[in-house]
Amino acid sequence: MDDLIRDPLPHLTGALARPGQGSSDFDLNPEFRLKEPRKLRPAGVLVTVSLIGAAPRVILTKRSSALKNHPGQIAFPGGKTEESDADAVATALREAEEEIGLPRDLPRVLGTLPPHETVTGFQVTPVLAVLEQGFDPVADPNEVAEVFDVPLAHLMQPSNYLLESRIWRGLRRHYLTVPYGPYYIWGATARMLRELAARMQA
Repeated sequence: MDDLIRDPLPHLTGALARPGQGSSDFDLNPEFRLKEPRKLRPAGVLVTVSLIGAAPRVILTKRSSALKNHPGQIAFPGGKTEESDADAVATALREAEEEIGLPRDLPRVLGTLPPHETVTGFQVTPVLAVLEQGFDPVADPNEVAEVFDVPLAHLMQPSNYLLESRIWRGLRRHYLTVPYGPYYIWGATARMLRELAARMQA
């Protein structure tokens, strides 16, 4: 873990190079499936590792409680792909600029991780990037209630992840959480982070 804090880049690029399939909100709930045929909408999120400061940190947001999808949840900056976006990378960079004021040319994109399928019908591509220059976050109040960051070391430690459950649509649904201070990180965000952690540990 000390090596990860000292120099995370080899670990991040190594995680991208490892083979593997994508993840899903259904991984922990194989008995639960929505009716087919199911058309997934493409989306991209920016997994930004800030290299500024004593230890690398991951930038996250708390979504506005007024949003239709995943209100009030902890999430990466990102959203659905628009026709004007060339690919998932373009989507993630555009959304990060719109949601938290991160200039599109500031993050250094390392690559993309396998997509994650959400229960709400999105196929989300995590775009892994590092930030080597500071910026002043400006949250779009229509979408983001708060911008904050979490130590990468905390998120890459498998023992920090908990398996919890709740009743959803009449069925018990299991999901991962990775709490940090006052922030309850769970669902798709926690699942994508856990996948990255697994790749970093491999």
